Amino acid sequence: MTHRHRERHRSKRTGWLRAAVLGANDGIVSTSSLLVGVAAAGASQSSLLAAGIAGAVAGAMSMAAGEYVSVSSQADSERADLARERRELETDRAGERRELVGIYVGRGLRPELANQVADELMAHDALGAHARDELGITEHSAAQPLQAAAASAASFATGAALPLTVATLVPVGGVLVAIPATALAFLAGLGALAAHAGGAAMGIAAARVTFWGALAMAATAGIGELFGALVR
Repeated sequence: MTHRHRERHRSKRTGWLRAAVLGANDGIVSTSSLLVGVAAAGASQSSLLAAGIAGAVAGAMSMAAGEYVSVSSQADSERADLARERRELETDRAGERRELVGIYVGRGLRPELANQVADELMAHDALGAHARDELGITEHSAAQPLQAAAASAASFATGAALPLTVATLVPVGGVLVAIPATALAFLAGLGALAAHAGGAAMGIAAARVTFWGALAMAATAGIGELFGALVR
């Protein structure tokens, strides 16, 4: 009885993992920084929560719009590349075959085998072979703007909800301690989780994300304190 050996390649996770971590990280850092800055300016708890909720909604929409525009541009480029390949296959099929053969030889196949592979793949699905091996476009990697926009908005909102929850539960006088402390803990956990999922060093990833989060909150706290001193 034969058993199929299934390897688990963590590199396949990098696309969705990067988007999820980036969105959640932005949600935590930007919302925590905003809350800390507003609290440092001496705002009431109701003003603090209003600013935080507005910032979270605006940030999620901004992430969604930016991701949609970016991925739509990528999708447009992919469609244009595929249309060009389709035309070239219609007008110069022999040249396109030689192009595939060269790609396979460059990857280490013997010329005879590269010719055979190119012939069989082009007979099966010529455009698909060129899309995959020449352009790097596959069914799983093709750009999906709406999916990317929704995922970015959802991950940002999830990250933003964490400091907002802390701001709701903690009296305004303790916000300047509670939000940075919990935000840094959230960021460290997020960095470690992402590193573990991707097979990287957890300590380095956690330290990296907490450093930049602390820097952002310190900067906004300083600006908020300065603004509060000016208007008081």
